[in-house]
Amino acid sequence: MTDSPLQNRTVVVTGAARGLGAALAHAFARRGAKVALLGREKSRLRAVASELPTEALAVEADVTDPAALAEAAGAVRRGLGPPSVVVANAGIAEGGPFVTSDPALWRRVVDVNLTGSAHTARAFLPDLLRTAGYHLQIASLASLGAAPMMSAYCASKAGVEAFNHSLRAEVAHHGVAVGIAYLNWIDTDMIRDADQHPVLRELRAHMPPPARRTFPAQEVAARLVRAAERRRTAVYVPGWLRLAQLGRTTLPPVVLRLSRHELPRLEAEGPLRPTGPLGAGGLADRDGPEPGA
Repeated sequence: MTDSPLQNRTVVVTGAARGLGAALAHAFARRGAKVALLGREKSRLRAVASELPTEALAVEADVTDPAALAEAAGAVRRGLGPPSVVVANAGIAEGGPFVTSDPALWRRVVDVNLTGSAHTARAFLPDLLRTAGYHLQIASLASLGAAPMMSAYCASKAGVEAFNHSLRAEVAHHGVAVGIAYLNWIDTDMIRDADQHPVLRELRAHMPPPARRTFPAQEVAARLVRAAERRRTAVYVPGWLRLAQLGRTTLPPVVLRLSRHELPRLEAEGPLRPTGPLGAGGLADRDGPEPGA
């Protein structure tokens, strides 16, 4: 634990039960922050909270439920104090052809990733206005360039980018900073599960080598915490994603050319089927609150 502007400040992380969210909780705590962990899996939230070297609070909340988030915000204020940093990390994914996708699951991905991020901002903005704080939205390479077979995820991540640009313009004069984190593949259960599905694995395998590399969640979390300390408006992991941002108008034609080449081959090998929720986090979201939680 070292000197940090986050020391003794309250930080909220949504989707903190596993993956990048859990890694962020650890990284913020190592910088001396008090951490509120929000998510659907209360037992896992409590387990992560118990491992942290600073004061922590586990709060079960569905980010698509504004009333639950309002209650969670109240619990955080009472337990740890008003947040100075809020990280909208909660997210799920599903893959497969849009034409055969489950409309309810497609909508759920957008509700969690986009609407849930907006609900999170709404619940905690009064605190960030009070503390002149920082809101960090976890976005994606999918915010810059959409890919086939991931329509709900790509739509939601493009949406959160636009939402946070709008939010930044609204609150900057109040001293609140809003950042967007553009991330590529992270070694989480969501990505590992996606790689079990041939079409998603093949499409990633045909990306240029730098674009298909996965990064450890702990490494990404450390970068994001440094960005929070500096109140960055944008952070790119890996750094070359800055080039994708600059050249984002060139991405759709590249993706289209790759898809026209690869999808016919994959379709010839058998029907392309929906994946269902990806990763343990996606399954937990589908299954709802834990019994007795």
